[in-house]
Amino acid sequence: MLNIDIKFDEKGLVPAIIQDIKTKKVLMLAYMNQEAFQKTLETKKTWFYSRSRKKLWNKGETSGNYQIVKKISYDCDKDTLLIEVVPLGNACHTGEESCFFNNIFQEDEASNHYEIFKKLYERIQERKEKPIDNSYTNYLFEKGIDKILKKVGEETSEVIIAAKNDNKDEIIYEVSDLIYHIFVLLVNNQITIDDIKQELWNRYK
Repeated sequence: MLNIDIKFDEKGLVPAIIQDIKTKKVLMLAYMNQEAFQKTLETKKTWFYSRSRKKLWNKGETSGNYQIVKKISYDCDKDTLLIEVVPLGNACHTGEESCFFNNIFQEDEASNHYEIFKKLYERIQERKEKPIDNSYTNYLFEKGIDKILKKVGEETSEVIIAAKNDNKDEIIYEVSDLIYHIFVLLVNNQITIDDIKQELWNRYK
């Protein structure tokens, strides 16, 4: 055991906040005893102590949604851990990305700039699974991969032209079109945003 002065409570536990190291989104809160903390340090994957089952558990052991530990910090009172991870899937047993999805108050949804990418992907996925009439997205899926690829190519050309014209508003508009069509391609080929995030993290290392 490393000689770290963490203050475990009277039951030998310390709360651990799990945070996505890239997006800074809080994923979950669980508890560690000294053995779970040590195994987390040794394996670079999160281990916790279940207060209900009275046993250790490794996040992802059943679901495959492991959390790769990148950084561990503790607060000024030394009684709470902050563990920053690369999540290999959703954190919550409900299937949500984070266990903290029940909002009590939210001033402005648009303030979470990255949330729009998830919502756009989910909307496109919903259109594929539950088609509706007069939907452009469904039109692309019905026409198939050749049509989707043609649109990706066309939108890429539009981005190039906008950039060549040095028109900021036009670039923003055309890049948004391109992102939408790329997301259609991803959904069509059953590639998730998490798959792309993981590949980018692999390159970032």
